[in-house]
Amino acid sequence: MGWREDLRPQRMLRVALVAPEDELANALARVSESGSVELDLPVHDPELAGPDDGPEARADPNLAELTRVSRAAVRSGDVAGLVAWTPEDELPALSEALAQVGAAAVPVRAPSGLQPPTRLPAGRAARSFDLLVETYTTVPYRDLDPTLVAGLAYVLMFGMMFGDVGHGALLLLGAVLVRTGRLPGRAGRSAGLRRSWAFLAGGGLAAIVFGFLYGELFGPTGVLPVLWLNPLEQPVPMLLTAVGIGAVLIGGAYALGTANRVREGGWTYALYARTGVAGSLLFVALALLVAGLALPADWLVAASVLLAALGLTLTFVGLLVEAGGGTAGVVQAVVELFDVVVRLGSNVVSFARLAAFGLTHAALGAVVWQATTALWGPGLAALAATVVFIGGNAVTFTLEALVAGIQALRLEYYELFSRVFAEEGRPFRPWRLPPPVPVTSVETGQERGAR
Repeated sequence: MGWREDLRPQRMLRVALVAPEDELANALARVSESGSVELDLPVHDPELAGPDDGPEARADPNLAELTRVSRAAVRSGDVAGLVAWTPEDELPALSEALAQVGAAAVPVRAPSGLQPPTRLPAGRAARSFDLLVETYTTVPYRDLDPTLVAGLAYVLMFGMMFGDVGHGALLLLGAVLVRTGRLPGRAGRSAGLRRSWAFLAGGGLAAIVFGFLYGELFGPTGVLPVLWLNPLEQPVPMLLTAVGIGAVLIGGAYALGTANRVREGGWTYALYARTGVAGSLLFVALALLVAGLALPADWLVAASVLLAALGLTLTFVGLLVEAGGGTAGVVQAVVELFDVVVRLGSNVVSFARLAAFGLTHAALGAVVWQATTALWGPGLAALAATVVFIGGNAVTFTLEALVAGIQALRLEYYELFSRVFAEEGRPFRPWRLPPPVPVTSVETGQERGAR
């Protein structure tokens, strides 16, 4: 699989499933076995299922589903047909299976404005981070898949807030246990929990890296040298770094958002979208203004003013079109434009929480270490100090891991994904027949009673 295919959902085809009337059930069985077809069926149509299905259909879910789908088919003479979606690369295998019963899958033109379902490639590198995007939305069919970039951004932000070599190593060990399913109890066998191993492993590795940079090993124990900065002694550089990281991440979100707006509606739509070219111009103008004032450089300030004017104009036009024009539309567009500008600055500053919670983590570690050293002494004093050290680190680890995880997720969703996604996709759901009910459980109930 090429890297370009790795960045977008699988190409879907709209197909017509055509079969002789007397072979429709067999054709549907082939479709179910393929696991590669999503049937386009009416939703909650009382004529497709009801009490008149017959006792056999009611007793056998498999037969009941075949009856329901058969009723949805369009008929012309002795031929029945259904419309569906299927991945383009799986059409040859589907056509071969259907040909065995005299049926066929014929590509047809999809109705204008109808969004195909999304199925992301199974073998792509970002698969381990799917849960991050899935809990926010399904990647729209026309959009680029941001999962890998979003996952890396998440672990980077988590690591900066949770920087400690010891705590990161514990988190990495937990990821290994989750991945292998060796946790005690049913939780260790949970497929849902296993899917989170990549976040734990990535967060643990990032925490270890930042722990070395901070010189933290279960707090400021002095075992490791400070390679970059001490959070408690140099909070301002840490704060500026956090805001700088936020600016880079938001810039990347605007780049992805602009690409997605082009794919969704072309350059005209992307030009006026607040998460497209118009919004990107405002963001670049803000960056140039900050750089011009910091250097100082008057030409950067002048360039920022020009870009801001262009970005504001394009954004206003886009908002006015969305509002429908007229006096009320102008008022609405002005209010929303003000909101866009305010949010732009506040979203960048919001990344200061990376430094704030990193400082909190370091402060808690320092408190535990100071308490440990203050208690240390001969006999029971050493035991008390050990209990404080282990217990304090356990509390710090649990509390800060939860806080850092939530805060990184909050930044991902509100500051980044809100710019990447402008619409929702829908997942590809292959149609399958339910398993048939054993005959003994229907006719005699013996098997059911034995259970």
